[in-house]
Amino acid sequence: MSNYREAIEKYLQTNANPPHKYGHQPRLYALTRQIGQGLTYDDDVVFAAVFLHDLGVFIGHRPESEAALKSWDHVAYITAKAPVILAEAGFPQGKIPAVLEVIRTHQPQDTPGTIEATIARDADILELLGAIGITRTLPKLGSDTRFHTFTDALTALKHQLATLPSKLQLESSKALAAPRIAAMKHFIEALESEAGPNLY
Repeated sequence: MSNYREAIEKYLQTNANPPHKYGHQPRLYALTRQIGQGLTYDDDVVFAAVFLHDLGVFIGHRPESEAALKSWDHVAYITAKAPVILAEAGFPQGKIPAVLEVIRTHQPQDTPGTIEATIARDADILELLGAIGITRTLPKLGSDTRFHTFTDALTALKHQLATLPSKLQLESSKALAAPRIAAMKHFIEALESEAGPNLY
């Protein structure tokens, strides 16, 4: 039997640019395992989807120009590319459509239609909360066209905190979110207290 999981992980590690973007995938998969405890779902589908879902945001897979990035659809990119990657890894052909459905509906604004997609989407939301959510947001300063100042980053964190928790669907996800929400609230309060009006 082909070790497709190892092949998929190796592909992502090789293509992760900048390298720090790779950490999101194994963390996300670990979260899906926590969320999915006691639930019946296809773990192969979730694994493949969470490792491939963000390939289109890696340098080398996304456009270089700022103008093109503004209209870039990284989900369309990976849903078109994933079948070939999965086939070359030896992933079961019959499960590929389910993987594509998870990828297609993994963002907070999407409505997942399968248990696999719901688990992956909830996990992706959790990655935007708490200490990890903060750690993933701050490095975008200067490297993301949306983030020019610390205030831009703070605004993004506040928006994540205000809008994302209510989008979680599974009770296990909501339980995992509680300490992350508390940590993010504490960080924002501390940042505003220390910076006052001078954060910039």
